[in-house]
Amino acid sequence: MRRRKTSYVDSDILVIGGGMGGCGATYEARYWGRDLKIVCVEKANIERSGAVAQGLYAINCYMGMQWNENQPEDHVRYARTDLMGLVREDLGYDIARHVDSTVHKFEEWGLPIMRDPKTGRYQREGKWQIMIHGESYKPIVAEAARKAATEVYNRIMVTHLLMDKSRKRVAGAVGFNVRTGHFYIFRAKAVIVSAGGASHIFKPRSVGEGMGRTWYAPWSSASAYALPILVGAKMTQMENRIVLTRFKDGYGPVGAYFLHLKTYTQNAYGEEYESKWYDDTKALVGNYIDQHPVPTCLRNHAILREISAGRGPIRMVTKEAFQDPHKEKIGWENFLGMTIGQAVVWASQNIDPKHTNPELTTSEPYVMGSHATCSGAWASGPEDYAPAEYQWGYNRMMTVEGLFGAGDAIGGTAHKFSSGSFTEGRIAAKAAVKYVTEKGRDQPQVSDAEIEDLKKIVYKPLEHYQVYRNEIVGGTVSPSYILPLHGLQRLEKIMDEYVGGISVNYMTNEPLLTRGLELLGMLKEDVASLGAEDFHQLQRAWELQHRLLASECVTQHTLFRKETRWPGYYYRGDYPKLDDKDWHCFTLSSYDRDSGKWELEKAPVYHIVS
Repeated sequence: MRRRKTSYVDSDILVIGGGMGGCGATYEARYWGRDLKIVCVEKANIERSGAVAQGLYAINCYMGMQWNENQPEDHVRYARTDLMGLVREDLGYDIARHVDSTVHKFEEWGLPIMRDPKTGRYQREGKWQIMIHGESYKPIVAEAARKAATEVYNRIMVTHLLMDKSRKRVAGAVGFNVRTGHFYIFRAKAVIVSAGGASHIFKPRSVGEGMGRTWYAPWSSASAYALPILVGAKMTQMENRIVLTRFKDGYGPVGAYFLHLKTYTQNAYGEEYESKWYDDTKALVGNYIDQHPVPTCLRNHAILREISAGRGPIRMVTKEAFQDPHKEKIGWENFLGMTIGQAVVWASQNIDPKHTNPELTTSEPYVMGSHATCSGAWASGPEDYAPAEYQWGYNRMMTVEGLFGAGDAIGGTAHKFSSGSFTEGRIAAKAAVKYVTEKGRDQPQVSDAEIEDLKKIVYKPLEHYQVYRNEIVGGTVSPSYILPLHGLQRLEKIMDEYVGGISVNYMTNEPLLTRGLELLGMLKEDVASLGAEDFHQLQRAWELQHRLLASECVTQHTLFRKETRWPGYYYRGDYPKLDDKDWHCFTLSSYDRDSGKWELEKAPVYHIVS
């Protein structure tokens, strides 16, 4: 193997991922750890990384406690209803009680928040949403993190976490610079994982060049899950993938249109359709259909049923709202401030929403812990609020000592969005500082042999390509390696057809899932022969491997939960109904990287808020 520049970076707290959760963690770690060395590592550049990279037109998690608009308990009830009863109420409450102070900080830092001219309060878009001018939302937040950090390392793809020699606590991470190829060993007393969830594990509706225009950030490559899984951290609710209703082809969000512009949907014949499927849905989920607001997955279910009945496409009625010049302006600004691609798609297809009601569609599934679902790591809760069974250490610490998480990385906490993810980063950082101060003062001991082994593993796709590239004279198909794109397309096809993607209308069953696991196992064998021609492709190779491990976890969880808890997100054809008697529980998994075996178990759901 060619010699590569290697750098050792020691820190007290290492933050992996510089999105909203990572920026929150970096900022808060400095507040409580004035004399600590705090390092933030980001695959892109924290100025424009994470799900808020392009901007955002609303903050979707704000209580408004200063005006007595909502209380934290209200938000817990809302998330619990939307997730069909299954949320970590202790974690959700913990975020909700602190999130307002986070939003007020954003405003202090220069984020323009719209105000209601009559009341002077923040302009509400919905019960939990406030409207912002968010084109520069991420740079504003990143500036606070950059000033707080001892060092920020941009353009570093973290591939593996390090454990200390005793294998009892986390010791840091390794990765490489995606521009120069330099190898980095980050040794740390505590690690906070705040990387992205998983897009592009299921085949997207957007194909070809359009693969870069999915809804959940296309660069979110499941590192939030793969990194903890590989060191044995327990995961929860990984079957709770999310399917979004979005504007067709551009994946433009619909929330502002429904909530602020007061638009509504119709089938292809101009008919209201949701009420037609009330009895059908009630037969599947019982009284959950009678909740207000109706859970997101059940609204999806009505769309899917209506389309399968041959009355598609579903359209959003915009023609009425857009007659109002103010609403028309807001409608366009909504996209220009965060999803420019949707405006471009409409222009290219001669769609003026003032004259044409645009089509809606359901997205491919994504796996994430920060939006309206709650996949991620099983984490210890707040000591003043969590039941004893949910506490084994410091707040937001995973089942691996010294390993914390925030944002997409932490499971059980739905509906935190951007402000909640930043807030969870703050919570995790405060706990991590406490851990370092109380228990983690000694620098973990890292095995030199393990580092050398990991270095070989990390660069293997480059070496493999160099050795075998001359076996072919043209094209991309080689007898000795596969390219990252080949592996990604194969992964997406397996997950789509066997684990409930768009081509099968989100349907799966035990035989399909079992076969899917067999095919994922074969793909794992072939991924050992990945070839990467440059550092960019090396990054793609590791993104693929993170996605593959997370996909295996999703499939295992989907097989384990023998019910359809979230119709509209996925269906178990062999267990088509929600089953509160046997499955009102969390699912937990742990992975043994030496044997490649998974263990799954149930964990109780405690309803703390009445």
